[in-house]
Amino acid sequence: MARIIIAEDDPLVGQIARDALIDAGHGAGVVPNGADALAVIKARRPDLVILDCNMPEISGVNVVRELRKLMDFADLPILMLTGRRSEADEELARFAGANDYLRKPFDPDQLVFRVEQLLEKH
Repeated sequence: MARIIIAEDDPLVGQIARDALIDAGHGAGVVPNGADALAVIKARRPDLVILDCNMPEISGVNVVRELRKLMDFADLPILMLTGRRSEADEELARFAGANDYLRKPFDPDQLVFRVEQLLEKH
């Protein structure tokens, strides 16, 4: 069982992602913005983070950048779950340090599969 933080400002999307991960045997919690995500992650390192690109206060890409600057989080698996569809957006997220990129709308089973792949690699 992995401990996963989901940063998502759309409550329905956050609930779908959380429920899929819990059903797969993981512990998952949702925070509504990038600032809360950073605070929760720094307080207790999760096993994996899922970030939306477009969030209030701090964008998901900026959360990735901040985490990658810190030695304790340099290897933390991060999956971007976002409505941004362009290749340029994906490249920007990966350049910032995201390990994977999944576009919305998403299949909950695909999310679980990608999360478990990332967990195995790390």
